Amino acid sequence: MCGIAGVLGLDDAPPVEESCVRQMLAMLRHRGPDEFGIFLGDGVALGSARLSILDLSTGQQPIANEDGSIWIVFNGEVFNHPELRTQLEARGHRFSTRTDTEVVLHLYEDAGPDCLHRLNGQFAVAIWNARERSLFLARDRVGICPLFYTVADGTLVFGSEVKAVARHPKVQLRLDPLSLAQVFTYWSTLSPRSVFEGIREVPPGSSLTVREGRVSLQKYWQLSFAAAGESAAADGDRAEGEAVERLRDLLVDAVAIRLRADVSVGAYLSGGLDSSVISSVARRVGTGRLDTFSISFSDAAFDESVFQREMAEYLGTAHQVATASYADIARVFPDVVWHAESPVLRTAPAPMFLLSDLVRRNGYKVVLTGEGADEFLAGYDIFKEAKVRRFWARQPASARRPKLLQRLYGDIARVSGTGPGFLSAFFGHRLTEVDAPDYSHAVRWRNTARTQRFFSEGLMAAVADSRKTEGGEVEYPADFGSWGPLERSQYLEAAIFLPSYLLSSQGDRMMMAHSVEGRFPFLDHRVIEFCNRLPARFKLRVLEDKYLLRALARDWLPRRVSQRPKRPYRAPIHRCFASDVAPGYVRELLAPAALRDSGLFNPLAVGQLVQKLEKGLPLGETDDMAVAGIVSTQLLHSQFVASKRHTVPLDDRDRVKVCRQQRVS
Repeated sequence: MCGIAGVLGLDDAPPVEESCVRQMLAMLRHRGPDEFGIFLGDGVALGSARLSILDLSTGQQPIANEDGSIWIVFNGEVFNHPELRTQLEARGHRFSTRTDTEVVLHLYEDAGPDCLHRLNGQFAVAIWNARERSLFLARDRVGICPLFYTVADGTLVFGSEVKAVARHPKVQLRLDPLSLAQVFTYWSTLSPRSVFEGIREVPPGSSLTVREGRVSLQKYWQLSFAAAGESAAADGDRAEGEAVERLRDLLVDAVAIRLRADVSVGAYLSGGLDSSVISSVARRVGTGRLDTFSISFSDAAFDESVFQREMAEYLGTAHQVATASYADIARVFPDVVWHAESPVLRTAPAPMFLLSDLVRRNGYKVVLTGEGADEFLAGYDIFKEAKVRRFWARQPASARRPKLLQRLYGDIARVSGTGPGFLSAFFGHRLTEVDAPDYSHAVRWRNTARTQRFFSEGLMAAVADSRKTEGGEVEYPADFGSWGPLERSQYLEAAIFLPSYLLSSQGDRMMMAHSVEGRFPFLDHRVIEFCNRLPARFKLRVLEDKYLLRALARDWLPRRVSQRPKRPYRAPIHRCFASDVAPGYVRELLAPAALRDSGLFNPLAVGQLVQKLEKGLPLGETDDMAVAGIVSTQLLHSQFVASKRHTVPLDDRDRVKVCRQQRVS
């Protein structure tokens, strides 16, 4: 990964100052500390902060085509770049580097925006065409690499992170009320919103073109599933066997091409099925040693280190562990929020922050990880929950059917220990509305939205006003209604939770905080498209999750791991902020004066929550989310709105390449 940034005047604009781009890139130093590059043209500038992984010696950006008319800065990886390069060379293109960045550049020369369909990778890209005076921005299919932009006073400013965009003198940051309400409902904003007013993201699978002062957004890839009854044949052992073999072939190739690098590649190993499968494949197809990395917790309720050690010993990997205590999580939480650039309703990103620090200290820049299997092979409990609720809805008065939910959540004491009355009340919300598009997620979203009771009156009023004019609700694709119940649930997870929280706040941002690139074989678009054509019973059979992957894993993993029930990744919350371990910033941010200054939360309501924390009283799930959400939002306001946090500027010690546009005939 790297960081990119840039500026384009939409009207007659003066030249962009080099110092401005330098300041923007300085905010992205963590994403690309190895070298920096700046292109300065007529009213346009592009910048790159590079994490060198391919072509370490000659791959510095920006890169131009043969005649200098097209320039590119690029964040990410194109894993099929060797094959594409061979094709481009056969068409007469000349290369000056061995990078995938230059492959994208020449492919864009040939095919324009359609080049995106030929890329297998994770990326955010900016291309300036001097002849057409057009700027092209694009993002990978599922949103692994971030890319934000805004238009301020006739100037388009973009960057890999909001903090880089905010360094432009025309950009001022304010928290957006409706976006905050979305975070406190869905755990993230709904694309293309960010949590800041006027700052938008280029949505996953989309490109943005700026020409003659006009900004247009295009979708080049869309999550889609087979219509009910049209998925691949599911009858008989032969069809299942063929599906297993096809998934095996796709995963092996997806891992193999993600091992392409001029630096060593490690792997995350959580002890669960997904990361174990990826590590096992990497061990088989890789040519050298494999180092694996995992998180352990001082709180045994969250710890999975026994399974992690078992898998590491089975695979024969050199294994390293980052341990997260309550105090560790609280200590790094301000840095977590600074890098996430969003409130978080969980502390789960903090251990991932600690883990990437361990990876970097061991000399690694790249790790494989298992995200994506739960979304596209139906691993989450919410898919089972929706199936049980649909079964229950056939007999809403049944006292026995809701008890299936008690079995489903047996690992969560505060749910498994409750009686059927609580289960019926909690999970019975809109029970019989089985045709509602949000049926699978309505219970969760409603429960999370209860955290908004801590909002101030002013914030609630602003949210209500925004909803009148903007709506701000989930939008569904045109063919959503033709999919089966499981596929509709999968879409909501993959379109909202995956890119905007899991791959962002918990993924890219926590890795890149320590200059580590994550690679995701399950998010290879070929794997996704294959899984999305599978019949539901190949993914969720009765209540057995990831059925096809488990069948495949029998040949690669110990049975104790391949058949191990899914255990959600969680981290402790309120105990990290309790008075006996909490750093001083927690009390300061939650003090009535600080709450009044931000104007975001009700001091009286928050004060009652603080009293629970100070007394060590147990907190329910909603209060737990509220604690993380309030602390992180207050941190965000302090770091981005009340004052701007600075970083070390680029200076003569940095490797900075500056290119200027030559006259194009």
